[in-house]
Parts: sequence; structure tokens; C-alpha cells
Amino acid sequence: MSDSNWLPTAALSALQLRADILAQIREFFAHRSVLEVETPILSHSGTTDPHIESFRTAEEETRYLHTSPEFAMKRLLAAGSGSIYQICKVFRQEEEGARHNPEFTMLEWYRPEMDMEGLINEVDELVRLLLQAHLPLANTRRFSYIEAFAQFVGVHPLKAEVSQLAAAALQHDIHIEMSSDESERDNWLDLLMALVVEPALPRGGPVFIYNYPASQASLAKLDQTDPRLARRFELYLDGLELANGFDELTDADEQARRFAHDRQTRKKNGQPDVPVDHHLIAALEHGMPTCSGVALGLDRLLMLALKAKHIDEALAFSSERA
Repeated sequence: MSDSNWLPTAALSALQLRADILAQIREFFAHRSVLEVETPILSHSGTTDPHIESFRTAEEETRYLHTSPEFAMKRLLAAGSGSIYQICKVFRQEEEGARHNPEFTMLEWYRPEMDMEGLINEVDELVRLLLQAHLPLANTRRFSYIEAFAQFVGVHPLKAEVSQLAAAALQHDIHIEMSSDESERDNWLDLLMALVVEPALPRGGPVFIYNYPASQASLAKLDQTDPRLARRFELYLDGLELANGFDELTDADEQARRFAHDRQTRKKNGQPDVPVDHHLIAALEHGMPTCSGVALGLDRLLMLALKAKHIDEALAFSSERA
């Protein structure tokens, strides 16, 4: 019996569409004088984010495959690069499925002197350009995180007690064993976002959720007018999360504190420790310009253009056939 696993998982027409989209992206940024860059895939440090696991080498000196080019690109920004973008492979140890492959293609870009609202507009413009020939798009919708929870869950995510969040989950027929202790607030919020808010978001056009809780700031600045909020946004389209962006944190001391907090959380969760990227801290101490940045999953965007049900249809070879 012949082995068919040598065959690509994507049709040749899908590979041609991928090439066309990459060409359009490069033209889009060339017109805006945004420089294309390349940074290392393998580094001495990985992400400390408890929600993401890096692949590691098995050598005596551990190296990490990057989960995003973010840290290296921020070093370029601090060195005076100006606006930059990168199209690269990234690697994350996560469950494989219809929307996930451990190796995937990311478009990431940074815009000095552009705020989050300006970047949301640019993301919207690019996504519409890339999908206009393949998918009719309705008007863009925008919801603050608080508005989304109020409309689709019926609670205020910052003011509700954790017990109220648990009760809201039950009201939406979500049955899960999890503590109602305040330390579990973000876990309840993440659960409600994934199982209630995201499925209820309008379909047919881009939807941006912005101003996440400060506890979910990741690498975003806090809102100067309301420190309970982080200047972070995510883009959804037809149920797919496509992009995650920030008004970027430029404070080296705050970044170091967040890294330390992440490592404490990883230890509490029994996850492997990850060394801090001290090159990034040094770059921030030197001075990184005020900027906004975003990462967009190109394989998922290609899924939408292809009207594909599984990410394998957008990949030349899935991880099983690599």
C-alpha cells in the first residue's frame, strides 16, 4: 500500500493564493515606507507568558524557537529602525486542531508614533485589501472589552465578583469545576470570552475588541485615564481570532516586573521556567520610541480567503506531514 503522506495538505491553488497575499502585504507596506526585517528564529530566551509554551532544543545550552519575533523587533526599534514589519514562521507548543498548527506564519509590524486607534485602522485596511476579492465584508464593528461583556454575557467584567462570573457561566450552560476565589478572575474571564463572547460576535465583517483588563495587559501599556484597562486589542472575523495588538510597553522596570510575575505564575502552575530576555530589557532602558504593534496570523487569514474549515488546507504540509 503506497504512502500518501508525502503529498501536500494544501491545494496548489491555495499555495498560489498564499504567494499572492504575501506579495500584496509587501506592496502595502512598501507604499507606507515600512521596512521589512528578519530576526533570529532561535534565541537564548523564550516567552515567559504562562499561556504560551516555547519549543526548546535538547542541547546542553538550551535555545528556544521563537513564539513571536516581538522581542528582537523591539530591539531594532530601540536602535532607530523606524516602522518595521516581518513575515516569519513562529512555533508554539499547543494543541493541534482545525485552527492550530504548532508551526505557523505570522505577520508582525510596529508603527512608531502611531497609537492603538491608528493601528486598528491600518489593520482593518490591510485585512480588507487582502480579503476583498475572496470574501464580502460587512462594516467593521468595535466593542470595548467592557461593552462586549455587558452585551453578550450580561456582567461588568471589572466590577463583578468572581462568584458572579461563575454564575454567568452557569446561566450560559457552561459547567466547569473552578474556584470562585479572586485569584481565578482572569481564568473565568478567559472562559467567558472564549465560550460566550467570541461565538456571539457579529459575523461577516471585522470585529475589534479593545481595552482589555490590566491583568491581561501582556506587553501593552495601561490606559493613562483608567489604569484598570490595558491598551490592547484583538481582531476577530467570522469566529476566527486573527490579530493581537498593543500600545507597546516602553518602561523597562515595568517590563521586568511583568516578566517576574509571569515566572512566578509559571512556577505556581508547575510549568517549566523560562529565562528572561535581558536584551529586551536593555533595549527598553536605552529607550524604545512610543509605538503600537500587532501580530496577525496569516494561515488563519488564508483560511478565510479559501473558505477552509481546517488550517491544513492553508499549509503546504501540516505538522503530521512535515
